[in-house]
Amino acid sequence: MTSGNSSFTLRGIAVAAFGPSLLFGIGEGAIFPVIALSAKEMGASVALSGFIVSLIGIGSLLSNIPAALITTRYGERRSMIGAAALTVLALLLCLFAESTWVLGLGVFIVGAASSVFLLARQTFLTEVVPISMRARALSTLGGTMRVGLFVGPFLGAAAMHFIHLPGAYWAAIVAMVGAGALSFAIPELEHEKHAKAANVIPPRLGGVLREHAGAFLTLALAGALLAAIRACRQIIVPLWALHIGLDAPTTAIVYGLMGSIDMLLFYPAGKVMDQHGRLWVALPSMLLMGGSLVLMPLTSGLNTFVMVCMVMGLGNGIASGLNMTIGADCSPPGARTQFLGIWRLITDFGAGGGPLLLSGILAVLSLAAGILAIGSMGFVAAAMYWRWLPRRVDR
Repeated sequence: MTSGNSSFTLRGIAVAAFGPSLLFGIGEGAIFPVIALSAKEMGASVALSGFIVSLIGIGSLLSNIPAALITTRYGERRSMIGAAALTVLALLLCLFAESTWVLGLGVFIVGAASSVFLLARQTFLTEVVPISMRARALSTLGGTMRVGLFVGPFLGAAAMHFIHLPGAYWAAIVAMVGAGALSFAIPELEHEKHAKAANVIPPRLGGVLREHAGAFLTLALAGALLAAIRACRQIIVPLWALHIGLDAPTTAIVYGLMGSIDMLLFYPAGKVMDQHGRLWVALPSMLLMGGSLVLMPLTSGLNTFVMVCMVMGLGNGIASGLNMTIGADCSPPGARTQFLGIWRLITDFGAGGGPLLLSGILAVLSLAAGILAIGSMGFVAAAMYWRWLPRRVDR
């Protein structure tokens, strides 16, 4: 880790660090809206189509630990290139699939490859960026991925205008090829060269888990709650909009406005974290997201619904890169990749478990009760950050 370098600028690593992430996000964004449509064309039921879409998340979740092992063995640069290449092969599998199980396999591989890519890029930035600029770098990393996910569906739609459903997959393939090509510009890190020269044996995952159990049981769990809220809001917003009588186009506009706030705030939030400490963003983001969710069941019309959604977008926007930054701060230099692999596994459990919890509450109680339960997670996470997150980060 670089602790301080006055000549370092994010602009100097922008293409190598953020270019692949932007293109990877565009690729994923291009296919997200059409996976279920592809499954339906093959005769899948609504339930099976939904399950096939979920295989991206399942593949990512199950691959976090293997991703740590792969990145440790082959390094960040080769891992990102390999992940992009594997994603291209998986997309070709989806494109030419003639059965739902082949489509599902391709989607699962896309999720697994994304886990390797995301871990490798996070580790690379954590190592190469001075700690005084770490939050800005990782917030920008999260922001570029969000921009890619936002732009991807539009590029996919443009391609589908000419070659129908396969166009989205071809657009994604082009983006992934670009991500892999730009990844060649990433330099091999010095610690990797030294480790190879000295034939150093990397730390075992079990030892890292035991040694840093305190961080995993506190700050990583808070990160899991944040991930759960983020995943659930994508379900809650359209469901509550339907509940109060808004039509689909209006709901889409509100959702787009909320997403635009996400993309505008990532760099200012990173600067606040670098200059004043992580708590200055972690605490307000959780209070804003939790508070907006608790207030949502009180809305009954468009105006109040939009106001609550904008507050939620503000809370989520300033939290861009928060989980990655706190994980990077906690990660030990000698076992950074292994630590971050475990960290991502815990937070991904939150992203996957949150919607399951919400679904269970909806089945037993009501939509309002489910929203209140998820909103309460924001206050619990805020309390955890207040208790365990350091006020300042040593530079």
